[in-house]
Amino acid sequence: MAKHRSLARDLASLWFQAPMVIAARTHAMAVAAVTGSPTDYVEASRMVTEKMSAAAESVTACSAALVKEGMGAATTLATGRIKKGSGHKRVAAAALRPYAKRVRANARRLAK
Repeated sequence: MAKHRSLARDLASLWFQAPMVIAARTHAMAVAAVTGSPTDYVEASRMVTEKMSAAAESVTACSAALVKEGMGAATTLATGRIKKGSGHKRVAAAALRPYAKRVRANARRLAK
């Protein structure tokens, strides 16, 4: 199983890398628009496709995490154990992970 990054690392990654990706894409599209290059269409298409894919993956991961946390809560309730939960953090991390993964990949690709 793949090692997952923590919620704090994903948030920090998004905090710093997302503006860099936005700036790099905006700059590349502006240059391509001025020069008449067709690469701005490729990047714009890639941007939309990646966002749709990340949203679908995020919804799926969030739903799976919610079901897992719900089953854990039901088990805890049925057995009478009291357990401090940090399930909300696991659900948030599952929802954020697809976006953070794509932002990191785009930051590496656009930095070249």
